[in-house]
Amino acid sequence: MRLLVTGGAGYIGSVVARRLLDEGHRVVVVDDLSSGFADAVPEGARFVRGDMAVAARILAGPDRFEGVVHLAARSLIDDSVRRPERYWRGNTRQSLVLLDGMLAAGVGRIVFSSTAATYGQPERVPIPEDAPTRPTNPYGASKLAVDVALADYARAHGLAAVSLRYFNVAGAVGRHGERHEPETHLLPLALAAALGRGPELRLNGDDYPTRDGTCVRDFIHVADVADAHLAALSGAVSGTHRIYNLGNGRGFTVLEVLEAVARVTGRRVPFRRAERRPGDPATLVASAERILAELGWKPGRPALEEMIEDARAFHARRC
Repeated sequence: MRLLVTGGAGYIGSVVARRLLDEGHRVVVVDDLSSGFADAVPEGARFVRGDMAVAARILAGPDRFEGVVHLAARSLIDDSVRRPERYWRGNTRQSLVLLDGMLAAGVGRIVFSSTAATYGQPERVPIPEDAPTRPTNPYGASKLAVDVALADYARAHGLAAVSLRYFNVAGAVGRHGERHEPETHLLPLALAAALGRGPELRLNGDDYPTRDGTCVRDFIHVADVADAHLAALSGAVSGTHRIYNLGNGRGFTVLEVLEAVARVTGRRVPFRRAERRPGDPATLVASAERILAELGWKPGRPALEEMIEDARAFHARRC
């Protein structure tokens, strides 16, 4: 298939684009480089810098596209609380521009990068896909709005749509790994602190109702996320919007993650306690039974230590 991948210069997007190319698909990456890097776009993909209006123009061009993988988004929770307008514009409005471009060009298949942040504070854990969606921050709300739009476009226009709700993505694949500027994700920050390449870690909140007072999160390897996109592209059904969680079904507290980083690196992670981040749920752990039952996908790399080691190796290459 010829596929358009938005956000393909970012962390997850570059791994997904690489996996699609490896499977023989023809890939065009569109990314505005607001958080991605041109050198992260995998060899073999055509790269065009731009937003979703640019993506829509490419879809309307002479090349016939069979599908879209939409990963472009703003994704910082605390920033979304401070500046919600950036997320409603950058996530929701831009996605609608893309969807309208797909309709105009007759492209009928999309896999969307959604998020566990759509659930907010869960009523039960692990979280199933039919759990109430009550996001606690504008980031999650802006993504949920796209999920709702996808359902409406599928019903009205026959779109084959899949939303993949990621939990915490970690690890690396070769030269494709996390390098956000600024970095806000736990594992790369903990690795940098342990290896003396960054400041001590801020432990945001130690008074949550969890086993050690720190947040509980479900981590999934980025390579498994890429595999799920392949399964979703194959399993998308015309006129249907399907939602699947991507996670391992096991949660680790922040302190447990720091202990795992110390085991992998042989070095303690220095940290200082800080206030909670606004909008952070206490526990996010996935139930991924639906995607296993319907598409046959399951995580093949569930070990947290493997994710940490792959991330460590990626950062070592860049130093």
